[in-house]
Amino acid sequence: MSNRRKKILRILAVLIAAGISIAIFLLRSEIDIEKLKPYRYIGIFVISFLAYATVLLPAPGAAFVLSLGAAFKDVPFNTVRVALAAGSGAALGELSGYLAGLGGQTVLENRKIFQKLSRWMEKHGAVTVFVLSALPNPLFDLVGVVAGALKMSPWKFLFWCWAGETLKMLVFAASGAAGLNLFEWLIGH
Repeated sequence: MSNRRKKILRILAVLIAAGISIAIFLLRSEIDIEKLKPYRYIGIFVISFLAYATVLLPAPGAAFVLSLGAAFKDVPFNTVRVALAAGSGAALGELSGYLAGLGGQTVLENRKIFQKLSRWMEKHGAVTVFVLSALPNPLFDLVGVVAGALKMSPWKFLFWCWAGETLKMLVFAASGAAGLNLFEWLIGH
């Protein structure tokens, strides 16, 4: 592949990631959890995908899953299935960060956190992706950017991201179903 074609593909990857992020950020207030009930797992998958497809813009994906866990506690839903749908959507959504890194990591590569995360990813790529995706972590987009910049296999990134996101979503969905406000508990109120 020629250098010119590579540059065009990288610019296209960054534009796609940025476009998805901006569109989702602007449309986030239009999402109504009650309207998702008839769509069940597909709705959970879609909302999770949309919330996690933003790159470096806040979208309340975990809050949606917590709310969905509470909203669906009386519906014949299984918390594990909610977590699997949400975790799958979140992992696929995180590919936007990966695409951004694959296409144009230069904006962040001189930052200390980028360099430190790059060293962790070079040594423990799969473990880093799994652990940081399993934790409520507003900076996880940077993990995707670094994984893309380091040319980690997209399948490897996707698998470990899916495993971590699904585990995290299981905790949120179960907390919502149990009526716990995990966010208040986490901040100590």
